[in-house]
Amino acid sequence: FPPAVFPLSCVVQNYSWGKLGLESEVAKLVASGDPLVQIQPDRPYAELWMGAHPRGDALIRDNRIPQKTLGQWIADNPACLGAKVKDTFQGHLPFLFKVLSVNTALSVQAHPNKELAAKLHAQFPEHYPDANHKPELAIALTPFEGMCGFRPVEEIVSFLQNVPELRALIGEVAAEQLERSGSDDPRGVSAALRVCFTRLMKSEKKFFVDQLNMLVKRISQEAAEGKDTSGSNGELLLRLHSQYPGDIGCFTIYFLNLVRLEPGEAMFLGANEPHAYLHGDCVEIMACSDNTVRAGLTPKFIDVLTLCEMLNYTPAPSSSKILPAAQSQLDPHVYLYDPPVPDFTIMRIEIPASIKLYLISAMDSASILLVIQGTAVGTSTAAASEMSLHRGSVLFVSANESISLHLSSSDGMLLFRACCLL
Repeated sequence: FPPAVFPLSCVVQNYSWGKLGLESEVAKLVASGDPLVQIQPDRPYAELWMGAHPRGDALIRDNRIPQKTLGQWIADNPACLGAKVKDTFQGHLPFLFKVLSVNTALSVQAHPNKELAAKLHAQFPEHYPDANHKPELAIALTPFEGMCGFRPVEEIVSFLQNVPELRALIGEVAAEQLERSGSDDPRGVSAALRVCFTRLMKSEKKFFVDQLNMLVKRISQEAAEGKDTSGSNGELLLRLHSQYPGDIGCFTIYFLNLVRLEPGEAMFLGANEPHAYLHGDCVEIMACSDNTVRAGLTPKFIDVLTLCEMLNYTPAPSSSKILPAAQSQLDPHVYLYDPPVPDFTIMRIEIPASIKLYLISAMDSASILLVIQGTAVGTSTAAASEMSLHRGSVLFVSANESISLHLSSSDGMLLFRACCLL
């Protein structure tokens, strides 16, 4: 039999928002995973793609396997996905697993549901490269900050009253409509929120740049005088404005929740949920798609109309965006992040130093294993030979295969395992 468990060499994306050189968790993992890689100190290392997406198909590091990439190998051996996964997702790996290292904010964006993705892909294939939806789950590796979903209405109303520049962009009629909308009428609230956000995002360039400059000037003065600027979300405004001066995205901080995650905490982003990652390192898993509708904090193609039409305008507190991990009933070392979509699940595996032999159990799904810390030798009846595992190692594990880890580190191990539990 050809090996069904093998190491991968994964694609790095050097997007401009990434952390530079060895500041980046992506760069650190890549450098530990392959000592021959040269990390350039002035280059951004933004994303590590672990999967079979055509824009970043992982290379197989096993010369006994004739296929060069994971995508080719899965196409030739679709049974490796597991019977249910293979049938449900037409012989494709349904998820893309990533590490992100965010230095400056990513664009304000949302990902379409399947119906909209198919429509956008048919109309504008150059901007929307596939017809799939793209729900996402991010788990912090370092303290992580992002904006996600619409804030509770009372918070937005408070900003409308404290930030005259914001109120000027939205206009008095729309602002009052939101202020008057009652919590007993959720559809009325969503409709008023849609009008306010759309008016903001479609405001005339010269007008919003003038208002933004006035706001930045006012908050800079207040901060210099030692005043509290939190009523205008001053600290975040100045930070985003320094990264993207004159960008409409700076005003979205008054509409979207700020979510802060500690290492191990996760947030789930469903279809049509507005979000923007701001800073930090995370592992991320998503449906295998590269569809993104953007509208600010970016030099890339923006599509304000589509974004404002598609968003989920349901206000909710930031705490509602955090997806708790559940300790596995079967194995106390495994914590499951199981989002409300069928395409993917992540397991966090924490093996204490006292354990010297640990079994990565078989499951009816292909999975990808990433080592964050610790060292071990892995053996599997499905692997060609024993595998040395250390920080930055990435393994593909076919469905129904297990791996024995013989731990050699004094501080235990931390791994993440991406899979599909149907």
